[in-house]
Amino acid sequence: KDSHVWADKFDRKLTDIFAVETEIAAKIGETLQAKLTGAEQRAIASRPTENSEAHQLYLKGRYYWNKWLGPGFEKSRDYYQQAIDLDPTYALAYAGLADYYGFAFANGLLPPEEKWAKAEEDTASKALELDPTLGEAYNPLAAAKLYYHRDWPAAEHYFHRGLELSPNFAEMHIHYALCLVFFGRNEEALTEAQRALELDPLSSRFNWNLARLLFFMRQYDRAIDQYRKTLELDPNYAMAHEWLGYTYEKKQMQKEAIAEWSRALTLSGEDAQASILDHAYASSGFGTAVRALAQKKLERLNERTARGEYVPTVEYVIAYIRAGDKEQAFTWLAKAVEERNRLALEIKVNPIFDLLRGDPRFEKLVGHIVEAAPW
Repeated sequence: KDSHVWADKFDRKLTDIFAVETEIAAKIGETLQAKLTGAEQRAIASRPTENSEAHQLYLKGRYYWNKWLGPGFEKSRDYYQQAIDLDPTYALAYAGLADYYGFAFANGLLPPEEKWAKAEEDTASKALELDPTLGEAYNPLAAAKLYYHRDWPAAEHYFHRGLELSPNFAEMHIHYALCLVFFGRNEEALTEAQRALELDPLSSRFNWNLARLLFFMRQYDRAIDQYRKTLELDPNYAMAHEWLGYTYEKKQMQKEAIAEWSRALTLSGEDAQASILDHAYASSGFGTAVRALAQKKLERLNERTARGEYVPTVEYVIAYIRAGDKEQAFTWLAKAVEERNRLALEIKVNPIFDLLRGDPRFEKLVGHIVEAAPW
């Protein structure tokens, strides 16, 4: 399967990037003796915009969007908007901007206000108005339906429609996989995640998300293997180290868990917190170290709140769980459910919330999250 099939050299002036892309795609199809349908030929020859500068700005936006919570992520919004300003008919740029709103809203970078959900939906709808065949625009529409409106049937309809139009859009496959696991449809979730990796096997984020799916399914050994694969691709991926630590914790591998959390903190520029964790573990043991780190986390969350920053309530929930304060965790969990933060959808399957399971309050809150969901 690793045999050499075809190679060629293309030296062209970068005056018409779409013409170059079309030429390369056509040459590949010819070499592989692929029989392309009329629709496929039109898709290869299509130009998302006649403005090459707008396309370059879109690509920059996509680059920073793929930073995904990392430094520079918010630059994606500016580049997408600049692309739209240059070409107001550029549907793909609108879809990219809608994806930014959806991700930022769902992950607590924007407060859970209706205006942001509306911005996401309006921008995606504009993309579809310009190009009704643009499957990528259905990804943010699905996100808005699930995370803000909590309408899972409508969200799944958008996932299906988007993947029907753009079956090779890896981002939507991994997004759909994460949503499926929330509803206990594990085999379907794994199928979608594996499809995303077939399309983009070197994406550390997609590999990390597959590991998270396995963690949610409590397949801890497989999750550990997948986190390690992720870290082979990107040894400095802080979130992969953090979640590998949670998985080691579930396996009672406490020394390994501490090492991964310490590494994650160091990579995130929190050397002082890493020192606190390491010292507490060495002097007082695992439980004390976890609680000490959680207390420091709560202090930082309170400082951010005091400065007027928006802090997702789910961050408080997790911090109180880690601190062992069940009552405060429930107080903040009720707020998180009301706030419509995406992470609240994880509570049914995420082992991090195990401290709260078995309490009638927990089951009641789970039932309120997505009333239309087939749970």
